[in-house]
Amino acid sequence: MVETPVPQRVVELVDGVILEELQVEDRLNDEVRDKLDEYAEYMRREGVSYQEMFRKAKNALIAQKKLVRASGRDTGDNMKLSRDKINEMSHKLIDKLKKSREVRLRKDTNEIRLAIVKGITEILVMEEKAERTARDKIRSQKRDIAEGTEEWDLLHRRYYGEELKKFGIDINA
Repeated sequence: MVETPVPQRVVELVDGVILEELQVEDRLNDEVRDKLDEYAEYMRREGVSYQEMFRKAKNALIAQKKLVRASGRDTGDNMKLSRDKINEMSHKLIDKLKKSREVRLRKDTNEIRLAIVKGITEILVMEEKAERTARDKIRSQKRDIAEGTEEWDLLHRRYYGEELKKFGIDINA
């Protein structure tokens, strides 16, 4: 679907768009935290829940700035990225590819965009399976291992990596 003499350039374009789109939400979260820090004493004094205020402030900023929420879980979608965010990223990727002098699109842009959406979704499904299996393996240990401990983190990293390798993804490469 995409022709290029420099495949690494396409990888860089894709990485750049994905990274930028994920950083949008990170910057938004930082902005909300900074704003709530200004009201920390008031919230403590009035017994206002930080989590509830964070959610409300974030939702207000998302609406004000007309952003697409990255996390699907915030909208009831079980994906780690919302379908809306995946669609937005696919549109931005197509725009970048069309503008690149090093890339030639050999199919209809919407067909390529839909393939991008499908690819991202498949990767997220694989990642979710690996995550779930890694957690199940930790839970199946003879003794309880508390999440958040160093031992849990080490086991999770190992099992998660093993599961991803089954899908042909090596996180240590």
